[in-house]
Amino acid sequence: MSLIEAAVQKARKLGNAVAAKAPPQQAQAARHTPAPDAAFVAARTAQARKLRMASVDEPTMEWHGVMLGKMDASAQRAYRILRTRVQQRMQAQGWYSVAVTAAGEGEGKTLTAINLALALTRDVDTWACVVDLDLQRPRLASYLGMTFDRGISDFLAGKAELEDIVYSIGVERLAVIPNDHAVDHSSDALASPRMHELYRALAAEQPRPIVVYDLPPLLLSDDVIKIAPFVDCSLLVVSEGMTSRSNLEHTKELLHDMNLLGVVLNRSSVRVESGYY
Repeated sequence: MSLIEAAVQKARKLGNAVAAKAPPQQAQAARHTPAPDAAFVAARTAQARKLRMASVDEPTMEWHGVMLGKMDASAQRAYRILRTRVQQRMQAQGWYSVAVTAAGEGEGKTLTAINLALALTRDVDTWACVVDLDLQRPRLASYLGMTFDRGISDFLAGKAELEDIVYSIGVERLAVIPNDHAVDHSSDALASPRMHELYRALAAEQPRPIVVYDLPPLLLSDDVIKIAPFVDCSLLVVSEGMTSRSNLEHTKELLHDMNLLGVVLNRSSVRVESGYY
């Protein structure tokens, strides 16, 4: 059984078990959970770090499929579902950081990381920070059409401090840490004292954000393995018609010691076009 098939089968079993156990009154209460108090949200917002502003380009985002640009309703639904599943599983475990990776190149991990972070911030009580840690081939800023002067590579080189590299792109409760050029010996940089400082600083932010790290493909470097001790869980992106079974098996072995949050199936040919859902 492939990793995807196993994930689908597990999700079905979990869904059936939850449905069987949940009393009707509990399900009804969950559907009517009140929104956070406005004063509480305002107080938390006042706590948040004041971020540097960076401009983004809407046509570029639309071209790459970023949710801030135009996106079809089916894709928006898919990312909202992904957001909610990620929130539920991370909250249940007390997790705040997730590494987004893939088996190979071009499978959609960067877009998944960006859109997951954007979807998380649609919840008025959730802060998110998306970080470009693909130090060999950074793409996050280019997907956003983002203009900035200093990024994480400058921080690692000691040429910038945290407040210099954390940006707002005009989305409430979202912080972006970009990168604009490759870093030599990237896996060593991810385990360096300077990087430890960044991990600690993001964990100490108030309100505490969910940190989404965009990492390189797992089979192309040891970067994901290096960062594993510093992140709570991982999210694996696979692409229909692109990710081979042999690569999935190898990836499964490498992720053995990490908390695998789930598998995201990208470029799926299955679409739900119902006018109601």
